[in-house]
Amino acid sequence: MDWLELHLDTSPVGIEPMSALLEQQGVEGLIIEDETDFHDFLENNHQYWDYVDEDLMAQKKGVSRITFYLAPDEEGLNTVANIRIAMAAAKEQHPEYAPMLLTMENVSDSDWENNWQQFYKPMEIGERLLVIPQWEKCDPKGRVTVTLNPGLTFGTGSHATTRLCLRTLDKLVQGGEKVLDLGCGSGILSIAALRLGAKSAFACDIDDKCVDVAYENAALNGIGKDTYTVRWGNVLSDQQLRREMGGGYDIVVANIVADVIIALSTEVRPYLKEGGYFLTSGIIDDRAEEVAAALRSAGWEILETNSNEGWYSFLCR
Repeated sequence: MDWLELHLDTSPVGIEPMSALLEQQGVEGLIIEDETDFHDFLENNHQYWDYVDEDLMAQKKGVSRITFYLAPDEEGLNTVANIRIAMAAAKEQHPEYAPMLLTMENVSDSDWENNWQQFYKPMEIGERLLVIPQWEKCDPKGRVTVTLNPGLTFGTGSHATTRLCLRTLDKLVQGGEKVLDLGCGSGILSIAALRLGAKSAFACDIDDKCVDVAYENAALNGIGKDTYTVRWGNVLSDQQLRREMGGGYDIVVANIVADVIIALSTEVRPYLKEGGYFLTSGIIDDRAEEVAAALRSAGWEILETNSNEGWYSFLCR
C-alpha cells in the first residue's frame, strides 16, 4: 500500500505540543527529529562515539520536524485538512512554534490537487441533509442539499466531528433561528443551518482563508450576505470581532478542539438568548470527560452526548 509521507516543521518548543495536536487528530507512529535532542544525546553518550560526521551535523542543524504517514484515501485527506486547520490556530496563538510548515514527500502538487477529489462523495446526514461536493451530481430525493467546494484548506464535512454537528443541527433547526458558528472552516455548519431554515448566521474562524471559502460555498447554495456574515479572528481575544458578533443567538456551534471549547465554556453564554443551545464538537475521546466537566463547571447542562469514530459532541443549554 502506498502512503502519504508528511513532515511538520516546527521549533524545538513546538515539538511536544505539535505531537499532541497530531495525536488528537488520530495520527500515530510519529517520527521526531530535533536538533536539541540530537545534541543532548551526543553530550550524554560520549562513550558511544568519538567522531560525528560533519554531514550528519549539518543535516540535523536547525531541524525540529515531525514525520508521519497517512493512507491516501478519504480518511487520510480529511486528517490532512483538519491538521491544517488546527495548525493555523496554533500558529496564531503560539508564534514561537514557527515555521509551522506541513509538506508532503513523493507527491507532486498536481497529483495531489487533481486526485484528492475522487475520495469525496455525496453524504446523507440525519433525516434531512445531503452534503454534495460541487464536482458531484446526484438526485437529492427530497433532502435539503448543501453544496461545497472547500479546496484543500478545509474538510468537506465527512469528518466525524462535522457529521455529529450536522446531525444535531438537523434536529435543532426548525426555521427562523439565529446561528453563530465559531471555527467555521468551510462554513458547512452555518450554511447547513441556513439551508435547513435558519433566518441568519454569523461565522468566524482563526484562519483568514475562511472568509473567501465560506462566502464562496454560501454562494453555491444561493445564500447571500444579507443573511450570512463571515469574519476571521480569535473569538477569545479579538474584542472588535466579539462586538460585531453581537448576541441573541438561538444556537452557538463550535466544532474546534478541546482546549478552545474549554476556554469558550465560560465565554459563550452572553451570545445566546434565554434557552439557547451550545453545540460543541472536535473532542477526541480521551478528553471527553475533561471537556464535559469544564462545561458543567461553567454552568452548562449537557442535554445530549454523541460520539462517532472516537470523537465526541455535546449539546448544552
